[in-house]
Amino acid sequence: MESIKSRKITAIWIITILTLFVVGIVLGIIMRLNQAGTIVQSPVTFYVNMTTHGLTMIGIWFVAGMAAINYLMDRYVKTSYTVNVIALVLTVIGVLMLWTSTFIGKFHAAWTFLYPLPFKVMWAQWATPLFLISLTVLGVGWLIWSLSLMTQILKKYTISQAFAWQHLKKNPKVETPPFILISMITLVGIIACLIAAVILIVLFFAEYFSNGAFVNDALLMKNLTYFFGHTIANEMLYLGLAVIYELFSEVSGRPKWKTTWYVSLAWNFTLVFILTAFFHHLYMDFVQPEGLQIVGQLASYLASLPAAGVTVFSVFIAVYRTKIKWSLTNLLFFIGVAGWVIGGLGAVIDATISNNVVLHNTLWVPAHFHTYNAMGNVLFSIGFFYWFSTQFTKKTDSKMFTKLTLTILLIGGIGFLLAFYIAGADSIPRRYSNYPAELSVGAPLALWGAIFATIYLIAILIFFLNISKRCLKILFSPS
Repeated sequence: MESIKSRKITAIWIITILTLFVVGIVLGIIMRLNQAGTIVQSPVTFYVNMTTHGLTMIGIWFVAGMAAINYLMDRYVKTSYTVNVIALVLTVIGVLMLWTSTFIGKFHAAWTFLYPLPFKVMWAQWATPLFLISLTVLGVGWLIWSLSLMTQILKKYTISQAFAWQHLKKNPKVETPPFILISMITLVGIIACLIAAVILIVLFFAEYFSNGAFVNDALLMKNLTYFFGHTIANEMLYLGLAVIYELFSEVSGRPKWKTTWYVSLAWNFTLVFILTAFFHHLYMDFVQPEGLQIVGQLASYLASLPAAGVTVFSVFIAVYRTKIKWSLTNLLFFIGVAGWVIGGLGAVIDATISNNVVLHNTLWVPAHFHTYNAMGNVLFSIGFFYWFSTQFTKKTDSKMFTKLTLTILLIGGIGFLLAFYIAGADSIPRRYSNYPAELSVGAPLALWGAIFATIYLIAILIFFLNISKRCLKILFSPS
């Protein structure tokens, strides 16, 4: 079982993540208000906010999933408290360095920081190296953390057992819990994309300090960037799914889910598909080998089938005509699965080459990834945060509180996302700080999005106050 130290550091993670999330949402609302013309910011300020918002959001919800599986993994293997602390310290340092490079140094090459944008210095000269160093600090901390968790799994399970290959046969002698299987699959993908990030940053620094003697290949740099960015954004979803497989049945008062042959097969296929789906970001790069474009098309379709199909089936069977104990935790999990699936469908639509020609770089893109994050992965993590915070307090929230909070969350989230989808379908481009007269529909939709995002923020603030109050009690409790 988890130790008191593990409990306390998890509480610190939760408070830190929720605090940064509120800041990230506020930045997003400010951007939409600027696009609406309700407030006026310079393009530099807008893109500084966009860069900070994107990287902060990806980072915090990645570590949210890592903190959750780290805590739950203590049920099966002994995790390292020291590595957990190192990851927390390096995450805080990395975020502070990142914010310094953007808010003070005015670095604004977007969260994708596509080559060669970071070298086209339109900000403080020191901001580019500081930005790259901040990513290095974050990446090193997360890589150490991921390797530590994988090492602990492999101390107890063989490689074949960790991947649940024995479940492909009848009556396996060793049971691999779904939580261990999904965590292992996800950690492999995380480690792969973080290694790609290290290579990417090394190449950036090599060119930066070469005084023109070394020039990178732009296509290689873009492949590395999207292999890292797309993969880590999707792997953090799978961290949330590992938590659902571990907790959904438990909080619902149902028998614990088991690993079956189709669960094992589905998640092993997921590992392959998710590492190759990023090619759909390069459809417009016509020098990319055609075979890789075909791989990206196929993997984008197939990646959604094993994990999504099996998970949705499992959740559906768990609730269909079955009396379960509904709580805020499993309601958030259930709604989050729906949001994840809807966002995934939006992504598949965009990843279809014939559609991508129309939807590429329109607001359809932030529509689908905000759907499976804001109304999917975020809810997975908040469900865990709420469950964790209530494990050590006797008081539970009333049904009225649960209904009210979820209602505000759904109204805000759905309204916010619809503004993106409608604008994307109408070919309103993404990343514009202001819309010209030819895109007049963009401004009212941006205002619509900002209003509903504010409603969503209200629900998040309620969660923040409620969960943080309990986490502070855990943090300062002697036992």
